[in-house]
Amino acid sequence: MRARTKARKLALDVLYQAELRGVAASVILDELGERSGPVGSYARELVTGVSSKSDEIDATIASLAKDWSLDRMPAIDRNLLRIAVFEIGEQDEIPPGVAISESVALAKELSTAESPNFINGVLGALVKQSS
Repeated sequence: MRARTKARKLALDVLYQAELRGVAASVILDELGERSGPVGSYARELVTGVSSKSDEIDATIASLAKDWSLDRMPAIDRNLLRIAVFEIGEQDEIPPGVAISESVALAKELSTAESPNFINGVLGALVKQSS
């Protein structure tokens, strides 16, 4: 697994766990650092970036996910979308296609059978809207 792929997976784990436990993602990052050593810079950048722009990111997702509220989405999908929306909107060095394909791949591995198509559709609409 490539370094950025691992960072995305770790960021997903942190965001998912923070949401599940109802704590700030920074708490999970600190706990993880204490248990496993320093968290890589790209994973930390994703987690802090998503956390700092969460309202804006969630509004973007809600506007693109036709007939799906954020609460209705599986938590994995919601957090994969958050990471990808952050990367597409804020990480100029990451091509949108890479952010989309990485999110779809993680959805195939970790979420429901319908999730990859859903995530691809939402993120594809974002890229189309941004063009």
